[in-house]
Amino acid sequence: MPDLDDIDRTILRLLVEDGRRPYSDIAAAVDLSPPAVSDRVSRLQEWGVVRRFTADVDRSRLRDGVSVLVTLDLAPNTVETTRAALVGDEAVEHVFTTAEGSLVASLRIPDGDVRGYLEETIDYDAVRDLAVSLLTATSWSPGLGAAEFAPECAECGNTVTAEGETLTLGGESYHFCCSSCAGRFEERYEELESGV
Repeated sequence: MPDLDDIDRTILRLLVEDGRRPYSDIAAAVDLSPPAVSDRVSRLQEWGVVRRFTADVDRSRLRDGVSVLVTLDLAPNTVETTRAALVGDEAVEHVFTTAEGSLVASLRIPDGDVRGYLEETIDYDAVRDLAVSLLTATSWSPGLGAAEFAPECAECGNTVTAEGETLTLGGESYHFCCSSCAGRFEERYEELESGV
């Protein structure tokens, strides 16, 4: 299985800076042709490294509520449902789950009533402790560092290394840590396709 190289990382950094950057500009920066850059971006999308291109709206320039950082200490069995409720809400900008099981979210509350908002959005009875901080400024700058391509095996969930395999089935790419996992997955896929 191929791995990310320095050119892939540079392309990713340039796209993080500006997702609308023309491939000709990227090509000049990495010493490739624009079609070669397009091929690499398509490959990164197939691998799931690039999920989408989106607008980065600076909400501080818009008058639409109070920006706060909320930390929720929750009952352990409610973390995922609470996270899902927050992720699906328009007032939420980012949601993080900590190793301790807390949720940290940046929100823009239209009327400034954080408690009221949370009571309407999540199961407030699951909240054991709550901390709210008023945000005066935010910035978001995801970095790549020396990131390596490390997808999860579609069969067993292990991390796929350079020795792994990729199969394309039904127009979708799947990554596997070994040929055994790839074989088992493909066999089950074909059985389901044939209706067995």
